[in-house]
Amino acid sequence: MNRIDTAALARWMDGAGLAADSPLEGLRPISGGTQNVMVRFERGGREFVLRRGPWYLRPPSNDALRREIRVMAALSTTEVPHPRLIAACEDETVLGGAVGYLMEPVDGFNPGVELPPLHSADPAVRHRMGLAMVDALAALGTFDHVAVGLAGLGRPRGFLERQVPRWLRELDSYAEHRGWPGPGIPGIPAVADWLERNRPTRWAPGLLHGDYHMANVMFSRTGPQVAAVVDWEMCTVGDPLLDLGWLLATWPDEEGRSPLGGTLAGAGGLATGAELTARCAERTTRDLKAVAWYEVLACFKLGILLEGTHARACAGKAPVETGDRLHTAALRLFERARLRITAA
Repeated sequence: MNRIDTAALARWMDGAGLAADSPLEGLRPISGGTQNVMVRFERGGREFVLRRGPWYLRPPSNDALRREIRVMAALSTTEVPHPRLIAACEDETVLGGAVGYLMEPVDGFNPGVELPPLHSADPAVRHRMGLAMVDALAALGTFDHVAVGLAGLGRPRGFLERQVPRWLRELDSYAEHRGWPGPGIPGIPAVADWLERNRPTRWAPGLLHGDYHMANVMFSRTGPQVAAVVDWEMCTVGDPLLDLGWLLATWPDEEGRSPLGGTLAGAGGLATGAELTARCAERTTRDLKAVAWYEVLACFKLGILLEGTHARACAGKAPVETGDRLHTAALRLFERARLRITAA
């Protein structure tokens, strides 16, 4: 926590009129993510959550947070559950070179790291949690992103065509990290080839979260409802069905195995992937015939993304234990992709 310049943060909050001239009290980290930093604190009797880029800033870190800030502001006019934005801090001198923002605390829990007694004891509640995630996803995929000022957020034209080449280039770029031995992930070329040969040709643009899995959702402590979808730095305008693919790619299988692990994943009693897909079909007019392709693309993209943290860890730019854990997750994601291709 001593890496945050609380005096600079307090001066910036004074200028923004946020409980001015009061001390920052009770600073404590919020766990659950592997990249960005979140801190909860009180000032003037009000609670705040600060979110900023990672301690080891990468070239795209601040642009990703600026994108997230823009989307958080736009979501305030929608029914999509999300943390409420208080104020954005784009002055990089305040947070040690990072962009960040303040948001309202969410009254909920992260199922990747905990389950309250109600949820841990009742499999029916856990079953409905997955369906609630699909409902929140449907709300995101159906609202008018143009009407809320997000038309220029991404480049929807050619979105699906860009995916495989873009992420293969990303994988190649990890060679700049000294000490990284290479991905060591079986099946990357074969999965890439299958994706290129089976790419859907018709889809409708919309806003997608970009990293939609159970650890990026907070649930109500009193039931299965989604309290907020969090971690919006990968959002863009593209094909929203990739979010469904992402959810399926990271969802526990019938034996409770998930590439990302987590407390909810190990608890059992969850809806199956088929049930999640059926629920989505009830909530959207989008064509789900190619859902397997979106799931495989999600495995491919997320696996490469997680391998990037492993490469940075090899170079001393991220914790070694985190890098090793995410490399294992990448291996599991590509294994799942190969199994999904075989089943398709």
